[in-house]
Amino acid sequence: MATDLSTAFNPMAPDQIDDPYPLYARARRERPVFFAESLGAWVVTRYADIAAVVRDTERFSSAAALESSAVFPDEVTDILRSGYLEFQSLVQSDPPDHTRVRNVFNKALSPQRVAALEPKVRAIADELIDGFMHDGEVELIERFAFPLPGTVIGELLGVPRSDLPRLKRGSNAKQILLAGVAPPALLAECAREFVDLQRYFGAHIEARVHEPRGDLLTLLAPVDIGGTAPLTMQEAVSNAIDLLAAGHETTTDMIGHGMALLMAHPEQLAALRADPSLVPDAVDEILRMEAPVRGMFRRVTVDTTLAGVALPAGARLFLLYGSANRDEQAYVDPDVFDIRRRPATPHLAFSKGIHYCVGNALARLEGRIAFERLLARLPGVRLHPTRPAERRAFILLRGYERLPLAWDAAPRGTNA
Repeated sequence: MATDLSTAFNPMAPDQIDDPYPLYARARRERPVFFAESLGAWVVTRYADIAAVVRDTERFSSAAALESSAVFPDEVTDILRSGYLEFQSLVQSDPPDHTRVRNVFNKALSPQRVAALEPKVRAIADELIDGFMHDGEVELIERFAFPLPGTVIGELLGVPRSDLPRLKRGSNAKQILLAGVAPPALLAECAREFVDLQRYFGAHIEARVHEPRGDLLTLLAPVDIGGTAPLTMQEAVSNAIDLLAAGHETTTDMIGHGMALLMAHPEQLAALRADPSLVPDAVDEILRMEAPVRGMFRRVTVDTTLAGVALPAGARLFLLYGSANRDEQAYVDPDVFDIRRRPATPHLAFSKGIHYCVGNALARLEGRIAFERLLARLPGVRLHPTRPAERRAFILLRGYERLPLAWDAAPRGTNA
């Protein structure tokens, strides 16, 4: 007898970290909106229902979308209190606050600004590949999939490349705190890392008031400390942290997913090699098949119904983008990886409506260049024959912790 969905659904369970899609399909068939005990939230699984929620900001609020519902030990709470307890960012706001913050981001990540980054992104990608192309093997996440978008977003923010490991620790700590299921000692360590990250960005933003630069932290500096942004300091710090996370974590996961999918589908890999003009379509198909953001939370503001399910005011929703992107009612053969797919229904990996990812153009640019350069410069690239891939266990994000690859290395002293 099948386990009830309320208890079966758990994003941190090993089988759902490895392959959650059979459970998602079952939920869409049996109970497209159900309560998950592991999250204390109602899970929404169908494309049409999720699209309706993200368009309706009055009934479904994004405020506190990234706040943990876990009850922390006193030591952890005391550490968090030494920083900002509230986290109001673009992702976690509704109009009119969302509109005010979005205007700042639209200037920072305009299409013209992103397009101008292509030579820089290409140079960083080739520099990274230069560092391992003669080795014949690499752990892709550590050596390429993280440092490529990490370096790009670091330069956009205006932070030294040498600080990226520290920033990544703080960003990862936030994800662990969101899940709230780690041992107390680890939660305390993560709380310290997260508060350290807040202080780091706070100090850099304050410094930009005295020495402005052409970077995103300068654009985020609040008016009330001498900057130009209509933000509070707490909002400026929160948005800097969100920019860091959104600017590297999701793209890291997209690159890892893309290489794994291409290795698992040699006919698609061959088609992409034969026709590189397919790369932009391949990027969107990778995002559809393996949404880097598994889902996002919303809060119900008034008693309402969704897909026939009564939801009380105050209820928490988890919008399962990864399920919506495999919805049989939205896509033909949704579990088939097809880089030539150009569906009429856009995927939800970047969400929809007013919360449509402001950095989508940058993510697509980085993904396109990553796949172009990796496939062009690593002949015969394949999954490593003896070193298995490992996934990471986060609630919101789905990706690889390690993805070892191998290829036919060129002799040292040659270039590719």
